[in-house]
Amino acid sequence: MPKAKGKTRRQKFGYNVNRKRLNRNARRKAAPRIECSHIRHAWDHAKSVRQNLAEMGLAMDPNKAVPLRKRKVKAMEVDLEGRPQEIVRKPYVLNDLEVEASLPEKKGNTLSRDLIDYVRYMVENHGEDYKAMARDEKNYYQDTPKQIRNKINVYKRFYPAEWQAFVESLQKTKMEIE
Repeated sequence: MPKAKGKTRRQKFGYNVNRKRLNRNARRKAAPRIECSHIRHAWDHAKSVRQNLAEMGLAMDPNKAVPLRKRKVKAMEVDLEGRPQEIVRKPYVLNDLEVEASLPEKKGNTLSRDLIDYVRYMVENHGEDYKAMARDEKNYYQDTPKQIRNKINVYKRFYPAEWQAFVESLQKTKMEIE
């Protein structure tokens, strides 16, 4: 639907707007988002990156935080002691990061349910006979005996406890049959 005639206004320049502040605020809002929630919540936008990290007990430049000892110059040791240490005003950030880092890592790599079922089926029906597994009708992908053996070894490596329980259950069923 078209606009009514005479309803649009010409844009006028806003002389009373502080452009410097406007640009600074736009730049600040466009700054990259800090992924770490602990650091993001303790961040002070009025301070520089170096000041923020120093307050949290973190280093901006690891090379300057832990200086390398130079073998030739030993007279500078007095100067290092006189250097003022930065005060950590927000130690809780560092503590939270340490707690988060000490948590055990989640095991990200797992095998697909199809592969697990495939391996269990093959071992249940054929035991260690890889050639028979290769001829089996459930071998949809026409894996060679070596490929099947490698898949079984991968399953053993990923789930050693499950594999032991599975083998023991197979041996119990064989004993019951005999």
